[in-house]
Amino acid sequence: MNIFNSLGSNYNLSFVFKTLTIQNSADYTRKLNNFLLKKYNGQQILFFYKGRQAIETALKIANLPKDSFIAINGFTCFAVYKAIKNCNLNIEYLDISEDDLNFSAKILNEALEKNKKIKAVIIQNTLGYPSDITGIEKICMENNLILIEDLAHSIGTKYMDGREAGTIGDFTTMSFSQDKIIDAISGGALIIRNKKYKNNNDFTFYKLDEKQQFIDRLYPSLTFKIKLLYPVKLGKLLHWTFKKLNLLSQPMSYLDNHLIGLPSWYHGLIIKQFESSEKNLHHKKSIAQIYSKHLNLKVINKYVFDNVLLSTNLRFPIFVNNREKLINYLKNYGIYVSDIWYDSPIAPKKYQDETDYAKQCKNSETISRQILNLPTHLNVSPKQALRIIERINIWLDIQ
Repeated sequence: MNIFNSLGSNYNLSFVFKTLTIQNSADYTRKLNNFLLKKYNGQQILFFYKGRQAIETALKIANLPKDSFIAINGFTCFAVYKAIKNCNLNIEYLDISEDDLNFSAKILNEALEKNKKIKAVIIQNTLGYPSDITGIEKICMENNLILIEDLAHSIGTKYMDGREAGTIGDFTTMSFSQDKIIDAISGGALIIRNKKYKNNNDFTFYKLDEKQQFIDRLYPSLTFKIKLLYPVKLGKLLHWTFKKLNLLSQPMSYLDNHLIGLPSWYHGLIIKQFESSEKNLHHKKSIAQIYSKHLNLKVINKYVFDNVLLSTNLRFPIFVNNREKLINYLKNYGIYVSDIWYDSPIAPKKYQDETDYAKQCKNSETISRQILNLPTHLNVSPKQALRIIERINIWLDIQ
């Protein structure tokens, strides 16, 4: 059976049916609102069609001086960059540590010594692996910096000091997009945790058009069919056809300046995902532990190895030279891992030329050329994980 890294990786037949039949209901919104406010000790919550809009709105609520800089991971997504630029703010790129996927408190402190205009910090816990929160939080408090925890990868991550990601910052942002920990095809949330920012907003939300909602409803069923029929090559044809007809939802769409609200039927899907999140995280952790135990250690980062039990393990990253050769080798055995996360410091690579990034982050550039993420989702069994490991270890031996 073929193994995919994404392409509706979190869905089963029950979710496919739920997506096609679920209707809007204010009860979903009320239930989700109450759940998230309690879980993250929030003061107020706002929902969006895209997670990027949550980051953008947090920065607008903060009402920072126009010449402010926002410190972000130098190994991140274009959506984070776009959110900051939509607020007409500047970016301070913080390179990741040599043995980490996130920037450290030391790197943040060094940046502050050089740039006094840094007013806010966004941490993302890349792929679910925890940031140096204790040191970063201390620096933010000492310098009166706004701290935003971006949980796009890390709903359920535990920091080394035992606290859960999302329970510390002034703002917590979430993405519920495809292949995330909580996957409702699309969606985002902003949880305002600092009381001083409560009700400090007056935004116009545009309605999500019915056509896009219809396409989103189709996404789980279409990707389910593609994967089911891939072994007989019909799946590949369907994938090409659906993409050509723009029937497959794209996570990087709607990158404009409009805030778009999230219809309540998506809230229902998010609730369903949260109800099974404990089981999902346990599975991801188990698969990540199998990779850690059996893969050749020369492709495993020690930081990743040491933090599997704390991480959500959104995916399990390995680090190789000649990445494309390994991707093509695995493809010959029905293992599809070509959708790299991230393939450049500001990813996807095709968007980097649209940024003002100027090679500030040496470690991020090195990692982005080497990283290859292995699947940990519910549709990857321990047996399949061992099959992936066997193939990678054989490939390493013949290099």
